[in-house]
Amino acid sequence: MIIGTAGHIDHGKTSLVRRLTGVETDRLKEEKARGISIALGFAYWPQVDGSVVGFIDVPGHEKFVHTMLAGAAGIDLLLLVVAADDGVMPQTREHVAIARLLGINEAVVAITKADLVEADRIEAVENEVAALLASGPFARAPMLPVSTLTGEGLPALADRLAARAREAQARQGNGAFRLAVDRCFTLQGAGTVVTGTVLSGSVTVGDRIVVSPGGLPARVRSIHAQNRPAERGVAGERCALNLAGPGVTKDAIRHGEMVLAPALHAPTPRIDAEVSRLPGEKALTMWQPVRLHHAAAEIGARIVLLNEGIDPGGDGLIQLVLDEPIAAATLDRFVLRDTGASRTIGGGRFLDLRAPERRRRSPERLAQLAALRLSDPAEALHGLLSAPPHHADINGFARDRALAPEAADNLTNQLDLVRIGPLAMLPAHWQALAQAATARLDAFHAEHPDLPGMGLERLRFAVAPRWPAPLFRQALARLTQDGVLVPAGSWLRRPGYEARLSPDDEALWERIMPLVADDERFRPPRVRDIAQMLGRPEEEIRRLLRLSGRRGDVHEVALDHFFLRGTLAEMVGIAAELAEAHPAGFNAAQFRDRLDNGRKVAIQILEFFDRHGVTIRRGDLRRINRRRLDLFGPLPGSSDGGETSPVGRPDFKSGRGRQTVSGGFDSHSLPPVP
Repeated sequence: MIIGTAGHIDHGKTSLVRRLTGVETDRLKEEKARGISIALGFAYWPQVDGSVVGFIDVPGHEKFVHTMLAGAAGIDLLLLVVAADDGVMPQTREHVAIARLLGINEAVVAITKADLVEADRIEAVENEVAALLASGPFARAPMLPVSTLTGEGLPALADRLAARAREAQARQGNGAFRLAVDRCFTLQGAGTVVTGTVLSGSVTVGDRIVVSPGGLPARVRSIHAQNRPAERGVAGERCALNLAGPGVTKDAIRHGEMVLAPALHAPTPRIDAEVSRLPGEKALTMWQPVRLHHAAAEIGARIVLLNEGIDPGGDGLIQLVLDEPIAAATLDRFVLRDTGASRTIGGGRFLDLRAPERRRRSPERLAQLAALRLSDPAEALHGLLSAPPHHADINGFARDRALAPEAADNLTNQLDLVRIGPLAMLPAHWQALAQAATARLDAFHAEHPDLPGMGLERLRFAVAPRWPAPLFRQALARLTQDGVLVPAGSWLRRPGYEARLSPDDEALWERIMPLVADDERFRPPRVRDIAQMLGRPEEEIRRLLRLSGRRGDVHEVALDHFFLRGTLAEMVGIAAELAEAHPAGFNAAQFRDRLDNGRKVAIQILEFFDRHGVTIRRGDLRRINRRRLDLFGPLPGSSDGGETSPVGRPDFKSGRGRQTVSGGFDSHSLPPVP
């Protein structure tokens, strides 16, 4: 358990800690000379049961509130110190306000210097303190008059604190390890040492850690927990970690950084948060500069309002745009002060460490933030997945909440989630996505029976909510695995669907087929020639050949020059034979002679093969790429086999006169296997 002092300057905080623990927390020469605390002080109080209670003694001067904040973030119990001769003073009020903002829920009040005043004065001070604490978590805080000079009341205060320490519940010991660095120094014979309060999880000797946000990796050589050598430090303890590793020096680690488990290293420059505005403070404004205090860190930030306005003493939503990234966790507490470090403005909790730059006030975004406010991880994740876009990175969710490594799998099982890569969805929303995708495909097949399928991007834009392209591909892979969709190159179709030509187009295709087959297969007529032979419009012939290309019947090797798919496979076989006969490579003339064709057409065919990786050109010679031999189907005389590469990809192009046909596809893309 960690107890932190709070109160106005010269009210006896340091003296009280010294009398309780026997430790002088003012260790600096300047502190001793001026008689005030400047830096954080630390003391440890052994208990009869063998446990150790840690004390953090904070400065009371208004100029050192930032130092007070660095220590207050790690305490479990507030020891509010109020001098009987002064009563409640400005820093008393500010420290109490800060403690409330930081989520500290319990306090004990020590009325110090009781030996200097009469009983009625002590009663008056108690009434002042009671009025100050009346609203909030400290309303029932016990008040004990004490004197560090005479010892009056100290045994009763010690008993009260010891009893509270025995009743204290452990912090999040099963989470991932985080320690807020409030000191870093070099210890002779040991090396670099960092100290701080363990905010969550645990660390053992030999563990690998990262100092964030800097990203410095290190290894834990030894541990002191609650001022004792230990093999393990756990949440709620003050620990000193002796770190080792390349680049680990006193100057390489800054006050305010986090020592954490490597999986948690994900600094953020932009955070959505809920904030409470202190009574009496001016209204928050858009892009207002502030000083953000989080754990032991202090950094500049600007406020982006996510609500219309926040009333004094009221709550609201803001986005914090930081001057530089910090290491934090969702639901961490923070405090905002003005840039002049003279006033505390408010504070609250971080809600989302991956805050968006756009649409940050949309209804969907506000619904997500409402879910992220929930403390229970399962409830928060369920609420997040219930809001659009109905999916979330579950590993990122667990990381940002500093949950244990197995938390993502546990949440998946607890909520019966559907996992698609890093994403998680509720079963109902996954079914809705599957139904929307299949319904859109069914409608597309009905509208375009002559096309083999629908483009991936076109389907992605047609299904709401719209997913990022890489994630949508993973979702489609899952649907394919479930047998709901069938991929066909860069298209998708429903199982059992086959592209069909209209009766008129089918009849025309039957007339075209003999003209590009048999003896003329290596030198088929071009579109204009076929149109003249059949007495049909040239555009009609071109359209039908391109639609037939979508079915995989033909390929457009050059502009308006179509070859049967089987013919291309046969020509690949001829090229393979030439390559075998000429190890150094074959030329266009040799290929032309084998086809008994013109040089121009032979070169067009070879350039088509070059573009699709079937042949590899070096100067005037070409070699065969045996990994692509079956790109256009099995070679004549060989056993059936699948294609070496998916077809219909955008990179399958003739390079000339690219046009689009119905469905939005490139007219020179290779079709899927029929």
